[in-house]
Amino acid sequence: MTKPFIDVAAGMILRADGALLLAERPADKPWAGWWELPGGKIETGETTLQALARELKEELGIDVTEATPWVTYVHEYPKTIVRLAFCRVTGWTGEPTGIEGQRLAWVNPGAPLAVGPLLPATEPPLRWHQLPSRYLITSIGSDENVRPFTDKLASALERGIRLVQFREQAYGAASEEGAYRAFQRVLKLCRNAGARCLVNSCHPESWWKEADGVHFRAADARLRVAQTDASQEERALPARPAFDNGDEIPGLIGVSAHDEADIQAARALKADFAVLGHVLDTPSHPEQPGMGWARFAELAAPAGLPVFAIGGQSEETVPEARQHGAHGIAGIRHL
Repeated sequence: MTKPFIDVAAGMILRADGALLLAERPADKPWAGWWELPGGKIETGETTLQALARELKEELGIDVTEATPWVTYVHEYPKTIVRLAFCRVTGWTGEPTGIEGQRLAWVNPGAPLAVGPLLPATEPPLRWHQLPSRYLITSIGSDENVRPFTDKLASALERGIRLVQFREQAYGAASEEGAYRAFQRVLKLCRNAGARCLVNSCHPESWWKEADGVHFRAADARLRVAQTDASQEERALPARPAFDNGDEIPGLIGVSAHDEADIQAARALKADFAVLGHVLDTPSHPEQPGMGWARFAELAAPAGLPVFAIGGQSEETVPEARQHGAHGIAGIRHL
């Protein structure tokens, strides 16, 4: 029997202090007593943000003044399949109240929750929310530039950068030993600052085990998917990337993406996030025009995981990026 398919808008309602609002399912609804992100069914003719505003007014008595799309995720329950359009809500008027008799709780999403159990579909967005919103990519290039770059990196870490990718393909090709020493310096700076450092898949696999995760180039991600497909006749679930010895790669997994196939590869590898672009014109791709925000949103919307915008990004582009569904921004110069 075919399960009903339901489209739902759900709100990550975030206070300025970082607290997140959770609501308990009322006694007269399925999964009563379980906690979730507030929201409800998208009605015919409504946009996601319109449905979210209506539902939050009906459930909590608040008027949404600032909300942006984030991640759309499909979850299969025993009796239904739900496509949840998660949105970040950062502005509203009124005080949230359980109009339907439901209990509410402001929680720290980065700490063990004081309420529960949590509805299964609510678990992924709480995990995604822990990802920093800025993703800095290294640009060292040579032995001579290690010191100037690490000085800049130290300043960026002091300003709050908490996610870094070591990507030095040309440097590594010219001097693998020098690039490895630079990787060690970057890794140490990140660890001292409480930041995570991922290593790009262009570097030797022996480096991956030292980092806090791996960022796969688009071609490498597709190759991993193809290898997994070839080694397993039937895959019940997509597999996380593994080392050559078969051990699952620990830490975060990122994937670079430029089109639908790359996004599909990221999803197949159970990546924690994707980096999509380039969005705007950028000096690093002078002869290639950016895909633009409309195309970015079109590709990011069905990704099912957080997506960073890359290409011409800076603090000034963050609001626009979030309006088009980006988790945050990635880049080199402006971060």
